[in-house]
Amino acid sequence: MNSLRFSLRVTRLLAVIGLGLSLAAWVVMLERLGRRELMATRQRLTRWFLARLAAALPFRVRVSGRVPEQPMLWVSNHVSWTDIPLLGAVAPLSFLSKAEVRAWPVAGWLAHKAGTLFIRRGSGDSGLVGQQLARHLGDGCHLLIFPEGTTTDGSLLKTFHSRLLTSAVETGVPVQPVAIRYLRDGQRDEVAPFIGEDDLLSHLVRLLRSDTAEVDIQLLEAIPSQGLSRTALSQKAKGAVQGALFGEVEDEALAA
Repeated sequence: MNSLRFSLRVTRLLAVIGLGLSLAAWVVMLERLGRRELMATRQRLTRWFLARLAAALPFRVRVSGRVPEQPMLWVSNHVSWTDIPLLGAVAPLSFLSKAEVRAWPVAGWLAHKAGTLFIRRGSGDSGLVGQQLARHLGDGCHLLIFPEGTTTDGSLLKTFHSRLLTSAVETGVPVQPVAIRYLRDGQRDEVAPFIGEDDLLSHLVRLLRSDTAEVDIQLLEAIPSQGLSRTALSQKAKGAVQGALFGEVEDEALAA
């Protein structure tokens, strides 16, 4: 029975990926036609696709809180690559991702055509990326970042790098904190985290072979950015996510 379940899950996932490739090819055509409303179209198509990708993964998802109507900078803790389809199914979003994802077979191309912005850790392109983020928010589009800059196993929350929130301060756009938690039998899920030396294919196989896990997504109270420094905004955002995940708020100085 487990082998049959695995085969069915793989078949469904491949069908969804094939659909994604078709949508991405359509986006390429729209790019060549120079459609001005391309970003809004991308976000709508991306949400539609990610909702189907999320449904093909072995998760039961519960979302609490209200999806904001006005454009916001969404900030979330980061556990796995699966955070992206699960959160992307909630609202039309664009994402900021590490540059290595761009090189992933199929997934990297799909992410690029979905409008994902990429940043290389430790490089000098953070200023250029910051300008892109500010422009994106200024155009009235939701944008989601993972300010920890890396994934964790879900047992802790790393520093929120405040430079990634500069765009919210510059544009006056509020921040939407998000807390995502993976549970299995009421305990922290040890299958979903994508950490260390994990590779995408091995992680995906483990995930598809596993029993269905629970995912709790909390959309927390929005934080106005006006009048706050990027450090203060990062601290407030991290405190909100920390409290939602672990019931405590850290009062620490975050990296500028």
